[in-house]
Order: sequence, then structure tokens, then C-alpha cells
Amino acid sequence: MCCAPVANGRHCLVSLAVPARCISIFSNASGQVFSNLWLAGLAEYDEMKGIAWDWQSIDVAMGKAPLAQECVGPNPTDRGRNGRKRRLLVDGRGVPLSLVASEAYLGDRDLLPTTLDQMVGTRPKPRRNGPKHLCADAGYRGDPAWNAARARHDRPHIKQRREEAYAKRTQPVYKARCWVVERAHSWLNRFRKLLVSFEKTEASYVAYSALPQP
Repeated sequence: MCCAPVANGRHCLVSLAVPARCISIFSNASGQVFSNLWLAGLAEYDEMKGIAWDWQSIDVAMGKAPLAQECVGPNPTDRGRNGRKRRLLVDGRGVPLSLVASEAYLGDRDLLPTTLDQMVGTRPKPRRNGPKHLCADAGYRGDPAWNAARARHDRPHIKQRREEAYAKRTQPVYKARCWVVERAHSWLNRFRKLLVSFEKTEASYVAYSALPQP
């Protein structure tokens, strides 16, 4: 069992002691099983605290996948060994809203539209007087990422870490935003099952990644 903190300070017990073959069976038979569990947790969080849609953050994390047969590729930061990338979109408090796995060699911005479109739950309609903001690091720079965010009525804020640090020093009202998604990745990596993935299929990996979500 693991203890997953939720927004109101309580803890939600989530069992990770599920055989890999069961994960594969459920994922292949009904791809909505684990997303429904995730959606139920988000619904409770939304009722207790409210999803912080106004400020969202996105980032990727690299992981080893020595036995993977799907959704795997050479990791350029690990001497070309097999690896996966986990793309995570979180709300303003760091609660995951979307998770997409890919080969390790794909660029950060390559699957930005997919990550934004595969959001768990119903995204609220855009408001003219209250736009939603999307924060990301320099890996998402370029017209494709900007256009993908704007097409979904998000206002992109793409900065390097040093730019964010400088803005925080020089602008008293500036608030750092990207750290919440980095914290979420760090929390997920504390589960050794996710830090080094021995799952052969993409469905199994995504299912295990969805289990610890609130």
C-alpha cells in the first residue's frame, strides 16, 4: 500500500500490489479501467478543493526501460540504452491531469497536442476574461508548441529556469509555476516500479503510472 496525499491534507490509500499480468489483462480488456479510477480521484479532489485550471504546468521525465517492447527507444542521455519518456500535465497545485508515455528520443514538444488532448476529465470552456495559462520549460520553445497551446485556448509561458529565476528576483509579484510539475514527477519516481520500468507493454506502464494518481 502507498499513501497518496490529496489536496485537503487527508491521505488516500492506493494499493500497488497488483500483479503485472493483471494490469495487462485489465488494460487490454478495458482501457478505461485505470483512467476511471483516476477520474474518480479527480472528481473527489475537485469537490473538496477545486481543480486549479487557471495555471497548468507540463514537463517530461526520462526513465529506464530495459525490458520494454513497446513505446521504447534509445535514451540519448543514457548512452543509447532503452528508455521511456513520461509526459505529465498538472494543475496549479501539482495534481496530474494528463499522462502520456513515449519513446525516450522524442522531443519534449513533439507530443504536446496529444498530452493536452488526453486530459482526464472534462476541461472547462475557455473564458474571455479569465484565460488559462500553460507553463513549460525551454524544451517546448518554438512555433509548434505555441500554436498547439493557443489552439486550445491556453496562454503559453515558456521560459528557461534562469529566466524564471531572474523574473522572480526582479518582479516582486512574479510567482514560479513550473516547480509543481517537477515535484509531481519526483513523487512518482519514488515508486521504484516507475523509476525503472520493467513493463514490456505501453498499456502496463501507463496503468502503473495511473495507479498512484490522487
